[in-house]
Amino acid sequence: MADAFGLNDDVWLRHCNPWSVYTRYSALPLLLAAIWSRRVLGGAAVIPIGIAVLWIWLNPRLFPRPRSTRHWASKAVFGERIYLQRNRRPLPDIHRSAVLNVTKCLAGLGFFAAVWGTMAYSLSWAAGGTLVTIISKTWFLDRMVWLYEDMKHECAEFQSWEYGPTLEGSSDGPSEADGAD
Repeated sequence: MADAFGLNDDVWLRHCNPWSVYTRYSALPLLLAAIWSRRVLGGAAVIPIGIAVLWIWLNPRLFPRPRSTRHWASKAVFGERIYLQRNRRPLPDIHRSAVLNVTKCLAGLGFFAAVWGTMAYSLSWAAGGTLVTIISKTWFLDRMVWLYEDMKHECAEFQSWEYGPTLEGSSDGPSEADGAD
């Protein structure tokens, strides 16, 4: 999946910027609003739909490398990156539980409910499905933070992803990186 979206090392590093992670939450509501706009715009709704799809693609690339990756959001991205490699590097047993599948299923069901609600112009289905999707995705991301914390000492590559100011304010990462803290 990462290859399909062109997520190379640079894009992953940009995506771990907390601004990228938190603004990504806007992607589904923007896409649904764009689809909903067909009621008013008719065929011209392809323009806001195209803009929403462009935002989904652009978001992980838009923000600079963060000054620090010692954030929940950055660690969630690192965990996702490790999770996507699970066929090459086995996950600890505790991270192969049903919880991850539950979060993904709930997010998928919420997404389909949101899309169905949008297609049927049902605000309650669209909003409810969006809410279920966002809550489930946040739960999944929280599990990804846990996964990263458990696996960051497994290899030097994982350890190298985390840098920036520590609690004492010192920096052990690249000083030329800028972006959100």
